[in-house]
Amino acid sequence: MPIHLSVNMPIVDTGGAPGFVRDFAQAAEDLGYDGLALPDHVLGVNVESRPDWGNRNTSADFFHDPFVLFGFLAACTTSIEFSTQVMILPQRQTVLVAKQAASLDVLSGGRFRFGIGSGWNPVEYQGLNEDFGNRGKRLTEQVEVMRQLWAEPHVTFSGDHHRIDDAGINPLPTGRNIPLWFGGHEDRMLRRIAELADGWIMLAFPPDDTALEVFETLRGYIRDAGRDPDDVGLEVWTSLGDGDDDELRADFQFWKDAGVSHVTLNNGYDRPPHQRMTETSADAHLRAMQHYRDLVADLL
Repeated sequence: MPIHLSVNMPIVDTGGAPGFVRDFAQAAEDLGYDGLALPDHVLGVNVESRPDWGNRNTSADFFHDPFVLFGFLAACTTSIEFSTQVMILPQRQTVLVAKQAASLDVLSGGRFRFGIGSGWNPVEYQGLNEDFGNRGKRLTEQVEVMRQLWAEPHVTFSGDHHRIDDAGINPLPTGRNIPLWFGGHEDRMLRRIAELADGWIMLAFPPDDTALEVFETLRGYIRDAGRDPDDVGLEVWTSLGDGDDDELRADFQFWKDAGVSHVTLNNGYDRPPHQRMTETSADAHLRAMQHYRDLVADLL
């Protein structure tokens, strides 16, 4: 099977000026990338008041709202897919998110793949007036609510966290559904993926036996849930900072042999096992995007 190749929009490095995001998306589409990925955070902390915080998710990090940015880019492109990688779903209102996702799906002509996760930052949850402590359980119910709202014009739902009394969203998604891919690496998240997800966005493991082992664990959970592992996609990230050209090609081939369906180039991601590329300018990111596409073109 061909690999679906995406690139991450590097707005943390570059900012998100309208001209840049338009040009980057159009360049990715023209180069033959299948997808454009975008990270999501609503709030970033002030590190001056938290000296031990580190550099993860601070107020210095630039994040456009994904629905707004992808809505803008839907009018600037024709074929490239949009994916959130990932949106922190339980800190948002479920019905509103279902409406926003459906609107984006319609405006983009069905080009939205929805990556979701439960997040790690209680500061964001507090600011958005949501409960950090039960986020995993709520995410499970959120998926059920959204899928019902996307499939039917009217929904009646009574759960632990949601009540809908014979009401629905309009428009509905073009296919009455939107693919849901989950991020996260804890065992309980793998079990949720096995039961509920269309795919897993995997970031924590390098291209070696540790990744192969966790893939087999997930496939076992999928079979236990009565599903076919081939129906659940696997996505990994890579970066030009992860090695030289020969190593990057070898990594790509490893993932392909392992049954990975999606590879996303994220040259600004610097958490292990990945290393970000050294340069941060817009031109550097554009050059890197073209270089990687050329590098793996014959392996796709």
